Amino acid sequence: MTNDGRQTLYVYNGGFLTQKRTRRILDLAGFDIRVGKPGDGDMIGVWGQSPTSGRGEAVARATEAPVLRVEDAFLRSVLPGRFGEPALGLILDHKGVHFDASTPSEIEHLLATHPLDDTGLLDRARAGIDRMKELHLSKYTAFDPAQPAPEPGYVVVIDQTEGDASVRASGGDRARFLEMLATARIENPGCRIYIKAHPETAAGQRPGHFKEGDLQWMAEWAPEGLSPWHLFEGAVAVYTLSSQLGFEAILAGHKPRVFGRPFYAGWGLTQDEQDLPQRGRNLTRAQLFAVAMILAPTWYCPYRDRLASFEETLETLGALTRAWREDHQGWRAEGMRLWKRRHLQHFFGRQTAVRFSGAVKDARQMVWASKAAPDSAAVRVEDGFLRSKGLGASLVPPLSLVADDLGIYYDPTRESRLEQLINASDSLSEAQHWRAERLIGKLTAAGLTKYNLDGDDLPELPEGRRLLVVGQVEDDASIQFGCPAEATNQALLDRCRAENPDAVLIYKPHPDVEAGLRKGAITGGADVTLSNVDAGAAIEAVDEVWTLTSALGFEALLRGKPVTCLGLPFYAGWGLTRDLAAPPARRTARVDLPALAHAALISYPRYLDPVTRLPCPVEVAVERLASGEMPGPSARLRILSKLQGLFSSYAHLWR
Repeated sequence: MTNDGRQTLYVYNGGFLTQKRTRRILDLAGFDIRVGKPGDGDMIGVWGQSPTSGRGEAVARATEAPVLRVEDAFLRSVLPGRFGEPALGLILDHKGVHFDASTPSEIEHLLATHPLDDTGLLDRARAGIDRMKELHLSKYTAFDPAQPAPEPGYVVVIDQTEGDASVRASGGDRARFLEMLATARIENPGCRIYIKAHPETAAGQRPGHFKEGDLQWMAEWAPEGLSPWHLFEGAVAVYTLSSQLGFEAILAGHKPRVFGRPFYAGWGLTQDEQDLPQRGRNLTRAQLFAVAMILAPTWYCPYRDRLASFEETLETLGALTRAWREDHQGWRAEGMRLWKRRHLQHFFGRQTAVRFSGAVKDARQMVWASKAAPDSAAVRVEDGFLRSKGLGASLVPPLSLVADDLGIYYDPTRESRLEQLINASDSLSEAQHWRAERLIGKLTAAGLTKYNLDGDDLPELPEGRRLLVVGQVEDDASIQFGCPAEATNQALLDRCRAENPDAVLIYKPHPDVEAGLRKGAITGGADVTLSNVDAGAAIEAVDEVWTLTSALGFEALLRGKPVTCLGLPFYAGWGLTRDLAAPPARRTARVDLPALAHAALISYPRYLDPVTRLPCPVEVAVERLASGEMPGPSARLRILSKLQGLFSSYAHLWR
């Protein structure tokens, strides 16, 4: 024990010293890692039952020091550890190791003795199962949920890697796996059998127990890259020795036949080939999940460099996984300005570098939305609704982008992926609804908007019914596609005045127009013009907002303000706004505000943490914006921004 009360942990495996993530999680959990001989009160750390664990065990026997066994948690990473990706959590076990039933473990102890009757805990567990299924998450997540599942009615037999410690602990060998396969054939005559290989076996890194010669009598390899959730959905039976996929089969609704002694066997949720008399308790799926995913692991947040909750880890893995699934085949990008390319590389090139010229085999094609031809099949890319602290016209990099494979959110003439998400929002779970409500609260409490510009204090405004009229860049694509031909900032202001002759009209120019970078000036008609004033403060100070298609209308909805739309922004036509234009017939749903926010801010965009450069959930982006941890443009980009504005000002000379 150290002087500051931390537990001293002596280790004899170099991985504890060289694997930064493992060491950091242990440090945050209160362990001080050292090399040497332990003294009174010290502990010895070993990695599960790895080949190196014997060193620590020998020292423990000689010194009578207690052992801490460390293993990866059950939501590990996108790729297996052998690919170099660090784990998002660890299981720190003072009793034993969860996959070896010959001695007690922390997980077994919790499953056997914890009341597991807390409603809040079990609600979290049920929501966690649902979210894992929705995101198609597993211990490793490098597979494609879009890959279609086979015709249902088959049996799944799960392979594991040779020499795996959990296989040894269950007495497994090739003969045992062949016995499992034979049992599956006997018990399911005439059924197809899919053998599910371990990801490391499929990648050619470690051999499994089944060989090509075993693929006979209706047996074949399960399709590579298929989601386990899809695989289990069509299965009539599941057979495993001790794989974590057996646990996930339980979550998918199966009662798997288990030939080993994994942590999830013996609780009434499996058909067990081996006796486990110490596990006489019958549990529900939610109780099993609560221990394995919520109570037992120590989770880590890579964005905040602190320990995390299970739910935070779930969304972290979800963000990392979404980026891998969308990007691993590579992208070929076109219509991208030079200054954007570095940031697009950060967003979409983490797995395979984005190519901006030349043909790329098997790569998907993306194009900046405003540069896309009407009939283009490329994915359209555009800024998200929580963009940055500063203007895109000033070359401030975005922390959110959308990549729409159907259309783009500001073009109501064709369906967009965002429209589909909003239309489907009636299927949101209670947990998703609650998450969106919390997000709205965080955004409004922090006063966050799309650009989050520093501005002057709000001036004293005239008394009366105040209406905020939002100016836009008049050649913006959202106006070109979503407004009548005669729509201008002046026309919006005049319409507002005609319908509200006694109101106080407050006009807010668009930041790009205000900065002299784009067109959209008015000739008059407002009682007050708010120049260089924070948009959030302006919205809070008024009773109603009028807009053509501006995202400020969406931000006004988040703040509970009535919104009138002259055009057709993405948030119009769902029953939340007063619409002066007829919305597309496709917008059939009537949604509440959290459902709209979930689609627009959680499901649709992708976010990039500006500090760690990792894909991240929206909550991390909100924290960065609220705290000001946002890098601005470099000196080179600031010069380029000024040149861009200069060229824009004199562009008419070349027309």
